Amino acid sequence: MAEAAWDREADVVVLGLGAAGCAAAIAAHDAGADVVVLEKMPAGREGGNTRVSGGVWFDNSDPEGIASYLRALCGDFPVPEAVIEVWAQETAQNSAWVESLGARVATHGDYRPEFPELPGSEAYGGYIGVDGELGNSRLFETLTEAVRSRGIEVLLDTPGRELVRDASGVVTGVQAVSGASEGGTPLSVRARGGVVLATGGFENNPEMVRDYLQLPDSPVWGSPAGTGDGIRMAQQVGADLWHMDNMATAFGFRAEGFDSGFYVSFVFARGFIFTGMDGRRLIDEFPRGGHGHGKINGSYELYPAQPMHVVFDERTRLAGPISPPPSLLPVGWNMLVEGYEWSEDNSAEIERGWIKRADSPRELAALLDVDGDTLEETVRRYNAACAAGVDDQFHRHPRTLAPIDQPPYYAFTSAPLLGWTNGGPRRNERTQVLDPFGRVIPGLYAAGTVSSTYSWCKDGGFHIADALAFGRVAGRAAAAEAPA
Repeated sequence: MAEAAWDREADVVVLGLGAAGCAAAIAAHDAGADVVVLEKMPAGREGGNTRVSGGVWFDNSDPEGIASYLRALCGDFPVPEAVIEVWAQETAQNSAWVESLGARVATHGDYRPEFPELPGSEAYGGYIGVDGELGNSRLFETLTEAVRSRGIEVLLDTPGRELVRDASGVVTGVQAVSGASEGGTPLSVRARGGVVLATGGFENNPEMVRDYLQLPDSPVWGSPAGTGDGIRMAQQVGADLWHMDNMATAFGFRAEGFDSGFYVSFVFARGFIFTGMDGRRLIDEFPRGGHGHGKINGSYELYPAQPMHVVFDERTRLAGPISPPPSLLPVGWNMLVEGYEWSEDNSAEIERGWIKRADSPRELAALLDVDGDTLEETVRRYNAACAAGVDDQFHRHPRTLAPIDQPPYYAFTSAPLLGWTNGGPRRNERTQVLDPFGRVIPGLYAAGTVSSTYSWCKDGGFHIADALAFGRVAGRAAAAEAPA
């Protein structure tokens, strides 16, 4: 879009108030720039997935080793070496930088690398978080307080719509909408140094999810804000894209009346199986891996990447909530923003119809629209494996084998639940957005899940670490382009 009259001006304009956006705004301000942040969502819903995530980053005390780990995690989908080197150096600064904002940081739990056999995995030091705690928006609150304390202007309920370029092709600003949730008015904001895209992923854009991820009907885990806005804006000015087919999913389902889905993890019992839409068991329910990948048939694959029926029994139902409570995992949009409290014995969710219940596997099959003989045989064969202590189908570890033999029986269908996407505008190590010929699009930067570093596998705490690291890089780079 061509330049027009400006309503506001700043040295650096940041789109998004998540980890990457806050880091960019703080870094640009501390480099001497005048900064304005445009946040799509209204008060109480701002902050993207950072607000409802675990809010932890990984401990990087060995940049050389962790660079080797990232190369191995990329597998057959390498990212430029210069990006890896900056990632390794900058993620090593995350803890000190968060501490410089006034927070106390400490190790959380005893987390080991999810891909221990890969080179460099020994450099992965587990989780670090504000106060050594997981979730409850601690990192989000730390970052936004640092933004406020610096007097950085934040315009909530103000999504960016289009980028503005001058006659030479330099991105010079943003066309936005102020007060979008109440109808909105146009707002034109000039960026004297640059625009930083930190708008999150495209997991809430059904068309993009179908086109790039081949998931026809997946609910999302986090903020409803991630609709690919920044990606489309970057495409508008000629950006190339990278690793658009990469993602992280989990088990969960959509529930009527909620914008985001519910995450499910059987932390209190292991008497469950996954079946396909035909009622046949699909896979070892505990494959090695994590954060969107599992080792299946000898290689790491996106997992879960297809709809599945999740079947369990009364013993598992009574063992505890199948959606982890805040005492264990205080994360997720429905828990932290909507305030939903999952029942301790799952009874409320069964009564709501989210979880199907029947007196036998055959009757459960009818509710799932699968063949009764098939599901009955699936459960029988799995229970026989439990009795023998050997899973002859998928070699699930004997310690995880627990029978499904106490009626009633239960099931829900996982779509699966889409946590976040990884692809977006291609960028270089300075976070400058590139066109399909590898040329820099001047004035445009990207950080966070709008354009994450990760082309394939990723370990715990990687996304927050990436957002903080390259958010700072983007903020400094854009500030350096502002006129003195």
